[in-house]
Amino acid sequence: MKPSRDEDTEQLLRDIRREVKYTRDAIGRLDLDECVYEAIASVPREQFIPEELRYRAYDNGPVPIGNNQTISQPYIVALMTDLLRPQKSDVILEVGTGSGYQAAVLSLLVDKVYTMEIIDPLASSAKERLERLGYPNVEVKSVDGYFGWEEHAPFDGIIVTAAAPHVPQCLVDQLKPGGRLIIPLGMPYSFQQLVLIEKDEEGNVTKRNILGVAFVPLTGDHPNP
Repeated sequence: MKPSRDEDTEQLLRDIRREVKYTRDAIGRLDLDECVYEAIASVPREQFIPEELRYRAYDNGPVPIGNNQTISQPYIVALMTDLLRPQKSDVILEVGTGSGYQAAVLSLLVDKVYTMEIIDPLASSAKERLERLGYPNVEVKSVDGYFGWEEHAPFDGIIVTAAAPHVPQCLVDQLKPGGRLIIPLGMPYSFQQLVLIEKDEEGNVTKRNILGVAFVPLTGDHPNP
């Protein structure tokens, strides 16, 4: 008999907690905030995965979603969410909507999520999916997210779900004082580092490497820094 979704979810949460324990020295956390686990448990991950791969929905690993893109490993989704320190009043920008799963998780923890996806079919399907599943505080836009979404800036937090060779200055500029930006840095299919960028109340920026990761590349025609 196949386990129920509740059993699958509980096993996934145990897997995430176990991985947090293994990486605690790198991430500087003994555990993640309980609200993050609650959000992960509340989002039906199988709805964000192609039907033929839904048997992998609650594995703690990435899953292809078409267009050479993936839905991120649940541990990484949970970690990046936790690193933002989301608050109920926050407005968050996500660069790289994908299937919409990360946006759905964030939407349960903040006031508004603006999410951008350069691949139009993914943006369209994510928008339909998020509306159908009942995430009204997520707005999807089909556009290159490298340049941010100035119309709605500044943001309390920014999360980038594709690897970039450098930090886009546009995103740093659109971050509120006191805000946090999470981004994987590195070249495609080589070593990448998840980086936390913090802007203090005076506008000074600090960076901290968190741990090694593997993300699909941030695509688009972008200037060199």
